[in-house]
Amino acid sequence: MGTERRRRSAERAHMRGGSAIPQLPQRRVRNPYPPMELLSADQVEAIHEASMHILENFGIEVMSARALALFEKAGATIDRASMNVRIDRGMVEEALRTAPSAFRLTPRNADRAVHLGGDTINFTLVAGPPNVHDMKRGRRAGNLRDYQDLVRLAQHFNSITMLGNQVCAPIELPAGTRHLDTYLANLTLTDKSFHVTAIGRGRALDGIAMMAIARGLTLEQMRGDPAVTTVISVNSPRRFDEAMAEGLMTMSEFGQSVCVTPFTLMGAMSPVTLAGALAQQNAEALFGVALTQLVRPGAPVLYGAFTSNVDMRSGAPAFGTPENTKANVASGQLARRYNLPYRTTPGSASNAADAQGAYETMMALWGAVLGHGNLVYHAAGWQEGGLTASFEKLIIDVELIQHMMEFLKPIEVNEAELALDALGRVPTGGHFFGEPHTLARYSTAFYQPLLSTWQNYEAWQEAGGLDATQRATRLWKKALEEYQQPAMEEGVREALEAYVARRKEEIGDGDP
Repeated sequence: MGTERRRRSAERAHMRGGSAIPQLPQRRVRNPYPPMELLSADQVEAIHEASMHILENFGIEVMSARALALFEKAGATIDRASMNVRIDRGMVEEALRTAPSAFRLTPRNADRAVHLGGDTINFTLVAGPPNVHDMKRGRRAGNLRDYQDLVRLAQHFNSITMLGNQVCAPIELPAGTRHLDTYLANLTLTDKSFHVTAIGRGRALDGIAMMAIARGLTLEQMRGDPAVTTVISVNSPRRFDEAMAEGLMTMSEFGQSVCVTPFTLMGAMSPVTLAGALAQQNAEALFGVALTQLVRPGAPVLYGAFTSNVDMRSGAPAFGTPENTKANVASGQLARRYNLPYRTTPGSASNAADAQGAYETMMALWGAVLGHGNLVYHAAGWQEGGLTASFEKLIIDVELIQHMMEFLKPIEVNEAELALDALGRVPTGGHFFGEPHTLARYSTAFYQPLLSTWQNYEAWQEAGGLDATQRATRLWKKALEEYQQPAMEEGVREALEAYVARRKEEIGDGDP
């Protein structure tokens, strides 16, 4: 019994660590290094020309009468029967002239502002999975309780810059109004910006209006001071459905950010070759950019990329592959070609928070960083190809993100850092542990991981012998204990709750 008591005591001490979970402070993360360029300038132009050929000769299907009217008024060639729209390069160039190269989203806490463009990089919570998983309760359908806990974790960890669009779908709630419950959770449990659901006009406008209430602004004031964004997923190949088009136009009309993201899986929704997939992705993204500027010149918009491949034996999507990583880098070159902020994603097809999930995510994350992504979507918690939000994977991903944040800090080279005095004092064959230069820096010299353990084998066994996934379970539980809900004025909370109640009554059993 003595050995077992010592083991439990060591395990508890290790998990407590005597303090809060170590994490990096909140800061604006910048990428100071030159972007990687996989494509030559000539190759970038060849992809651009192929994209122009697609837009001018093949066209894009647009299943929205309002969007068709906008394109027709601007001089596009419209086939009403097929809803096919062909635009020329002049329309694309005009859109690129008015689309901003950088912009800022300001949530209810201005200190949490999200800078999109330039050398800034941001990381979001996973978005959209219908399922949720943790090692204690297993895989289950998305629900509001888990949604709220995942949002709390996003607030707690400084490395997660903003929330995605519904970290998991709370399917026990009515489909037509559940977005109101998730917006309310986003705004009361965090003070960070978030992605609104832009499936149609109503859901998008609700997100904009609720953020305006939280900030104490009118919708008109929000037009010139954006706070939220959305992802418009193109139904590749070459289709904008009515709901996505309406969501895009509503966001742009009210001056909020839009990220146009084709879902080009090579071999399924796009050509099997990377060059062909990039040409299609580029055409679809630029078409969406053009629509935002037809609605409101100067509307904030991001170039979105989500090109990966499928398993050609089964047709299943694959993420974190070499092809996916190369696409993340090459897409950054295209975004810079058009001077647009760039959204990318680190994904994994693993069904568990395991080694596969970690190495696939890290592979794609390197592509996002080397490609100078400004918005790294689905950065924390993505599992099972995006079908599941995982508590353990969220912790693992926060560790990966923090590694990248520290990697992106430039190396300092100055008199103090070169340490010649210390080198002169330590004799040949000596050590630097007791050197004043070391003692003055030892507590902050190196990155302190929140998940990794550097114990020797015996100490690790005494602490429970937990692997990284098991330690991640302990950490998300501890993070929820440490979570502190950001303050909100009671009047603002009441106004948000009144808005939700009114809109639920208006929507009823219908669609917003």
